[in-house]
Amino acid sequence: MVVERQVTLKNVSGLHARPASQFVAEATKFTSSVSVEVNGKRVDAKSILGLLSLGISQGQAISIITEGPDEEQALTTLCKLVDDGFGE
Repeated sequence: MVVERQVTLKNVSGLHARPASQFVAEATKFTSSVSVEVNGKRVDAKSILGLLSLGISQGQAISIITEGPDEEQALTTLCKLVDDGFGE
């Protein structure tokens, strides 16, 4: 099954290198596949270059999509990371 949730990026500087690396580090902890989609473009969320290529800025809504044995836990963890503004 595939699970998906939309979240809005809150941190002022958008998804730049530091928060992107945090996101990738969290995503790689899970067995499930993790993707991020924005404006119709979907990338592997375990790839920092993929995430940075999306150019996500503050206030943009992104979809986090997970699929696999720990998909719910992955989705919850990653959405919380975004909702918390990556600790910024």
